[in-house]
Amino acid sequence: MDMHTVVLGVAGVSTADVVAVARGNARVELSPEALDALAASRAVIDALAAKPEPVYGVSTGFGALATRHISPDLRAQLQRNIVRSHAAGMGPLVEREVVRALMFLRLKTVCSGRTGVRPEVAQAMAALLNASITPAVHEYGSLGCSGDLAPLSHCALTLMGEGDAEGPDGTVRPAAELLAAHGIEPVELREKEGLALLNGTDGMLGMLIMAIDDLERLYRSADITAALSLEALLGTEKVLAPELHAIRPHPGQGAAAANMLKVLAGSGLTGHHQDDSPRVQDAYSVRCAPQVAGAGRDTLAHARLVAERELAAAVDNPVVLPGGTSHDGVVGGGRVESNGNFHGAPVAYVLDFLAIAAADLGSIAERRTDRLLDKNRSHGLPPFLADDAGVDSGLMIAQYTQAALVSELKRLAVPASVDSIPSSAMQEDHVSMGWSAARKLRTAVGNLTRIIAVELYAATRGIELRHGLEPAPAGRAVITAARAAGVAGPGPDRFLAPDLAAAEEFVGHGGLLAAAESVTGALD
Repeated sequence: MDMHTVVLGVAGVSTADVVAVARGNARVELSPEALDALAASRAVIDALAAKPEPVYGVSTGFGALATRHISPDLRAQLQRNIVRSHAAGMGPLVEREVVRALMFLRLKTVCSGRTGVRPEVAQAMAALLNASITPAVHEYGSLGCSGDLAPLSHCALTLMGEGDAEGPDGTVRPAAELLAAHGIEPVELREKEGLALLNGTDGMLGMLIMAIDDLERLYRSADITAALSLEALLGTEKVLAPELHAIRPHPGQGAAAANMLKVLAGSGLTGHHQDDSPRVQDAYSVRCAPQVAGAGRDTLAHARLVAERELAAAVDNPVVLPGGTSHDGVVGGGRVESNGNFHGAPVAYVLDFLAIAAADLGSIAERRTDRLLDKNRSHGLPPFLADDAGVDSGLMIAQYTQAALVSELKRLAVPASVDSIPSSAMQEDHVSMGWSAARKLRTAVGNLTRIIAVELYAATRGIELRHGLEPAPAGRAVITAARAAGVAGPGPDRFLAPDLAAAEEFVGHGGLLAAAESVTGALD
């Protein structure tokens, strides 16, 4: 199989598949197995639609309006109407990668054969992704229960050839024009299909998967900057000894300590300078770096477990099940059942957990930066790492910026998932707010990237100001790569914002990690 193509079956996808489609523009294909499952589940829906008894989602209204039986001549209109009425988002457009993840994950569930959607609808969904047509989805409109309703509705609206979408060139145009330009026929939805396209936790799950992808890189990056700060502060690496972390056997803690030891291997700045000062042990922000980063890593591992379980799920209501008898009636060996699997609590919780972990990682990184800049605590470094303190302010205000980002992270750590609000005339009286949790986590991940970038900027400057002392080979490789990437070293005051932007890109795009790993090998 082409490495740039993701083939959808009935058994779910991997987190790597989601990232490949959302961020890497991988093509999507439907397997014969998926097409067979789609046809089989559609046969169940068609049989139910022909019966006189009302079946939710097939021949009834929705939500609090589910008590009305809809006659066959109105059912196509019913499906169009649910999409049009639910496409009620407001605010700025969300990022292209989020919408692509949303679309792909809904298609993944459709291909499970549990939703009753026709094969041609699934193929049209894949065609949208492959044509790089991105529906215009707005920031606000999801409560994270009965799925990410408004965001998914805007995607379904594009499938119908209505509303606006972004083309491959990034220009927002009427969806009908974009579909016509790419030879995609608008879909005429039939029984159950409108509901099936809206009723999933795909937006929050997609943002969780991308946050995990980012945070796995950022946690390793934070181990590197913590090690660089330890060097710049003439700290001791003895606290990183494996036997110390074995007696408190949290996996993430052990991994963080091991990473720091790899980065510090061969350093001329650690291990013997504390004899020249009254320090008995390093400050918590240095000494406890593995414990804090490790706890976040273990939280990240739990989040990945939840994401993988969700990727193996088929989230819709009602769902098509094989065999048996239900109040909806037996139809050709299949039945349709209502359920509550659309509730976003499992995803919302871990999104909030990760925002808490990100805030604490950012907080401890800022404390190390502040220590580097304070002449009373930096063990011989100039005030604010300035060239001529008093004439130069050095990195004084860079730390202000970092502190502002940390304070914002603390606000973003307030859980969204506890903030349920009732909707749909009290039929949907408890919701997850998972979309909101995901949106604030995306902001938190961006802030954490900037915080680590400021620590990198300060720590590398601090190391270079330790004249006559040689950093570890990994630290030297990081400094060399950072300077080549436009992250300036010590010297007189200069316009700092471009330097900080270069540091942010160096961290965010993996340059920091690549530089360190060129010496250490792969970090955990």
